[in-house]
Amino acid sequence: MHWILLIVAGLLEIGFATSLGKAREATGTTAQLWYASFLVCLTLSMYLLMRATETLPIGTAYAVWTGIGAVGTVLVGIFIFHEPASFWRVFFLTTLILSIVGLKALSPH
Repeated sequence: MHWILLIVAGLLEIGFATSLGKAREATGTTAQLWYASFLVCLTLSMYLLMRATETLPIGTAYAVWTGIGAVGTVLVGIFIFHEPASFWRVFFLTTLILSIVGLKALSPH
């Protein structure tokens, strides 16, 4: 169950980073709504990370949480914000994914 909380927390991290990017593109009330989305995603992400670390090792949980957020945010950048998808970006993104999977596989829980 705590792994599920951690994954959802990581997805919410993608949500708060995406909200910042969308707020930067918006103006007025729309920008304020994106900033509100940022605060909601941030708060929920931190809460779920806190809950996940009640049983998961902090080092593993934090690395997986930031890894999910980093991978997801890079993918959002590529597909939503049209950032470049160069060979080296994809290569290092792949190594990051493999590292996250490795940490999960070696976790004692």
